[in-house]
Amino acid sequence: MHGPDVPTGPEGPDGLDGIGRLDARITGCRACPRLVAWREEVARTKRAAFADQTYWGRPVPGFGPHDASLLIVGLAPAAHGANRTGRMFTGDRSGDVLFRALYDLGLASRPDAVAADDGLTLHGVRLTSPVHCAPPANKPTPAERDTCRPWLVTELELLRPTLRSVLVLGAFGWQATLPALTAAGLSVPRPRPVFSHGTRVALADGPALYGCFHVSQRNTFTGRLTPAMLRAVLHAAATEAGLPVRPNGAADQEGGEADS
Repeated sequence: MHGPDVPTGPEGPDGLDGIGRLDARITGCRACPRLVAWREEVARTKRAAFADQTYWGRPVPGFGPHDASLLIVGLAPAAHGANRTGRMFTGDRSGDVLFRALYDLGLASRPDAVAADDGLTLHGVRLTSPVHCAPPANKPTPAERDTCRPWLVTELELLRPTLRSVLVLGAFGWQATLPALTAAGLSVPRPRPVFSHGTRVALADGPALYGCFHVSQRNTFTGRLTPAMLRAVLHAAATEAGLPVRPNGAADQEGGEADS
């Protein structure tokens, strides 16, 4: 798959700007047969708790303002989360943790994300992922990651005029984002920086790059990533992006947040 042919002008005849047209094209992608089969099978069989809901069952586009100064890059949609709701990090435990932290820092309008029409808005922050379809066992293959990369490259190109920092969740996302940044015309240091939680990498004439453990249940339930750790990295990345951030978050204590 070569780079998506997405016009970058301010607005096309369909009334959509470049990011809007990119999102619309992503939702129709069928480039990876294994992912197409899995996401659609999950949407047919459903989870018992959501048996009365209509699953999205398609690639999930990015979410957030089209002139965001902070981009958060995850891994891929969850089978019964974004693959069900059609919105990044919406409807699963990982999203519960992430949106709570964003809300605590004043970067989201509400502390939870349950559905695409729940009224949630993000302030200066956009969410995306290097793989836009839910993968079996939450593990995309390297080939699927590489096939999906042009979408992320184009998103970075479109956001570049306003983008000031990029926060990557997890090693998989980090490994996928570095070549996408290079393909988008940004200078990534050589040798390529290694992922670690809390790392910051300056890109010449580009946004700062931050690393954070992924908000997966494995990390949040075991305490490898605590709410305070997540808020600290988010705070640093948002401050670098020039966004107004609450100094200590709306919740300044550990208790009660890990299970949100």
